[in-house]
Amino acid sequence: MKLSVQKDQLVATFSIVGADPETGEVGVAVQSKFLAVGSVVPWAKANVGAVATQSWANTSYGPRGLELLEEGLSPEEVIEKLVADDPGKNLRQVAIINHKGEASAFTGEECFDWAGHKVGKHHSSQGNILVSEETVAAMSETFEQTEGTLAERLLTALAAAQNAGGDSRGKQSAAIYVLQEGAGYGGYNDVKVDLRVDDHPEPIAELQRLYELHKIFNMPTEELVEIEGEVFEEIKSQLVKLGFLKTADQPNYEGEVKEAFKAFVLGENFDDRWTEEQQVDILVLEFLRKK
Repeated sequence: MKLSVQKDQLVATFSIVGADPETGEVGVAVQSKFLAVGSVVPWAKANVGAVATQSWANTSYGPRGLELLEEGLSPEEVIEKLVADDPGKNLRQVAIINHKGEASAFTGEECFDWAGHKVGKHHSSQGNILVSEETVAAMSETFEQTEGTLAERLLTALAAAQNAGGDSRGKQSAAIYVLQEGAGYGGYNDVKVDLRVDDHPEPIAELQRLYELHKIFNMPTEELVEIEGEVFEEIKSQLVKLGFLKTADQPNYEGEVKEAFKAFVLGENFDDRWTEEQQVDILVLEFLRKK
């Protein structure tokens, strides 16, 4: 059965599914000339895997794919089952990866050019209605050559794909979704990163900006700096500038300066980064400098 569709109905996009078997992270990053692509394409479950469904997307592929992975099927077997009874399979594009880093992908023969995928080590890159194959190739190569957390590698690969051409229709939305057991807020769930840019002229750049904020608010403390010397003077100066302190003519941290700084830190929701010691989290200091 051949479906008749308009080009603007398709979830024309490029995406990458990835996994880090050492940390247990699984996730998806995606960009498209499509409103709120993060509400359609990415699906994932900790200790199971991730799915990207696009190009006249069948969103049932997400939950069904994860269920089949959890039952023990390989990514290739899962895709075979998903497309077997789907009358629109020739227009579908889907990629699946399990928590071990084993991946597989499918691009229907009627997907609009350029459309295709590339499966590599611990990832699969895919896209449709792209400028050229270079978009998928750059995404795959960059992921394999980049170090860092899974989220950082996915974002870097996504940016490389855009620089190589991207979606031939342009840019509109982007998203990243990464799961890891117990890595969610307060340790109560598995959602490590869940960021979306639903409508923006530069969605990937905006997504990267949000991720930097996400690291400040959600990642563990990396380094504490003593509040003394130039750091002390800098903090006082910024607190005066922001209206938390009346004057920088304060010789000691304890007392008025500390209370003013605490008000700033807690007011910015850095509760987990506050310390009663005469120290400052390096990320909080950098945030203060940019205010």
